[in-house]
Amino acid sequence: MEFLFEYGLFFAKVATGVVAFVIIVSVIFSASQKNKQSPERGHLEITPLNQQFEHLKETMLLATVDESLQKLEEKKLHKAKKKQLSNEKKASKKNSNTSSETKSKVYVLSFDGNTSASAVGHLREEVTAVLTQATPKDEVLLRLESSGGMVHSYGLASSQLDRLRKKNIPLTVCVDKVAASGGYMMACVADKILAAPFAIIGSIGVVAQMPNFNKVLKKHDVDFELLTAGEHKRTLTMFGENTDKGREKFIEELEETHELFKDYVSTRRPQVDIDKIATGEIWYGARAQDMALIDDILTSDEYLVSRIEEADVFEISYVFKKKLHERLGIAAEESADRLLVKWWARLTQGSDKHL
Repeated sequence: MEFLFEYGLFFAKVATGVVAFVIIVSVIFSASQKNKQSPERGHLEITPLNQQFEHLKETMLLATVDESLQKLEEKKLHKAKKKQLSNEKKASKKNSNTSSETKSKVYVLSFDGNTSASAVGHLREEVTAVLTQATPKDEVLLRLESSGGMVHSYGLASSQLDRLRKKNIPLTVCVDKVAASGGYMMACVADKILAAPFAIIGSIGVVAQMPNFNKVLKKHDVDFELLTAGEHKRTLTMFGENTDKGREKFIEELEETHELFKDYVSTRRPQVDIDKIATGEIWYGARAQDMALIDDILTSDEYLVSRIEEADVFEISYVFKKKLHERLGIAAEESADRLLVKWWARLTQGSDKHL
């Protein structure tokens, strides 16, 4: 046991030293790069999903046929590819000499939302890029996952999708897990909303909460002063003594925000009974369809495969450049999260019920 204790202590010292070294290096590197202006904030990554899907089909085909037939199948695939390429060239040449329409395009975007909707920084760049090429015969598919967050942040995210609506670009939103509150504010902009059978939809309401430490401060004879100019500059406070008048004003502001939320949803999705669905409740996929919150039960994978068979599909992702200290910080945060989740699972194993 003593050996294990000493080994653990030694390991902890080494780990602390490594972490300290990484922090020092990242700080030095950050300082050296502080005055250097990068000419590029980020870059656009475009992935042709048709090619990926064809490669997947070919890989599965060759892996599942008898070994004696693999070479024959490879020859067939090679021949089919040459024929397809020849047909595409002929079609391209024909289209350049005639007014016939070309194949439509589908642009796939992803939005993984947190409380502050920080992914809006990527979304605005992706929407701008798509609008340089998309026409009303094309389509934008947004894979959306968000349980909502701050009103102004999700208001901006929804406005980015409204840019597509104003240009008459068809927008489809696919929800595989959750689009609630601010997430649904984004989803309702779409011409078509698809959701997985147990995706969480709804929560059209507004909530605000804060602790109040005024009694604790009074108990320890600590005075707190809050000075404002304007009757309603501050309605509720964490440290001062809240009044009924301030509380009433705060609730009034919540109700006003809720009304704006309801108007936003009903304007973009007039088929819903807004008074029935704007209660703050959530519904799972099938029930959400009954409430007209979504249009069909379908996962994003199912819909993408069907569109790949009909159109040229491209995944669009805007990637911001990250400095060394930011990359190290993200890696450290992810490692800490994984460690905490792992230990929490061990501690709670057998005590929680799961569906």
